[in-house]
Amino acid sequence: MALDPLLLSPGQRYVPGILGGLGPLAHVEFERRILARSHLRGARSDREHPVWLLANAASTPERTRALLEGGESPLRHLTAFAQLLERAGADALFVPCNTAHAYHAEVQRVLRIPWVHLMEIVADTIRAAHPAGTGVGLVATDGTLAMGLYHRALEARGLVAVAPAIDSPVQALVRSALSHPETGIKATGDAVSRTAREHLVAAAGWCVEHGARVVVPACTEVSVGLTAEVFDAVPLVDPLTVAAEVALDIAYGSREPGVVSREPEAGSRKPGAGSPQPLGGAAPSADG
Repeated sequence: MALDPLLLSPGQRYVPGILGGLGPLAHVEFERRILARSHLRGARSDREHPVWLLANAASTPERTRALLEGGESPLRHLTAFAQLLERAGADALFVPCNTAHAYHAEVQRVLRIPWVHLMEIVADTIRAAHPAGTGVGLVATDGTLAMGLYHRALEARGLVAVAPAIDSPVQALVRSALSHPETGIKATGDAVSRTAREHLVAAAGWCVEHGARVVVPACTEVSVGLTAEVFDAVPLVDPLTVAAEVALDIAYGSREPGVVSREPEAGSRKPGAGSPQPLGGAAPSADG
């Protein structure tokens, strides 16, 4: 720990670091979830919430464009901001962007602190509550689906990924909800348009119709727009909420930073590879 322990909140042992800005609302919503879960654990004043560090890496190139269209790689930015947080005193890294986890293995190799892997902790959470064979709906970016980020983690635990084809009309609704220039969540500041919510609810409904018994809002923008207030057909297991619980566990020492995430057996990136390879053809979409 680089930070003086006297600077931390009472009872705090470790400092989470958040690499945000990958989606304008990504770290904002993640911090809100941390505060909400901390309140549920009894926090009632400033010093009863943990200290964390934030880098708003909004300059990072678009992840899906890099993965599927040969656009500028975000690897340099992800690595630089992760190392910045590490030098500043973070003990564990959280990246509230699902698609960015395609670069997890390559960034992790140059860090001394762990990058907590969203797909792994979400899959663990679902498997702890549901039997093998449970269908898990994914409302995600094209990049996340094409790279199989959740598919691998879920299948490793005997769970079944349920997601629309990338070239389907349903996935087109997800792309529109995220990136439409007028109604998309990335385009509307801190608000979510009714149209975007309706598109996300429709996509989640498709997953349920095709066997999902749990739905994962597998993009930070989806986390903002697809909530239990607008969709209650099946439980939502939100990566940001799961990660918020893990961040609090780490902060107060009930989990050690180095043992909360495992590298998926099929790595997202191969050493020396210029770009991760998708599982199949894909059209572009926004990141999250």
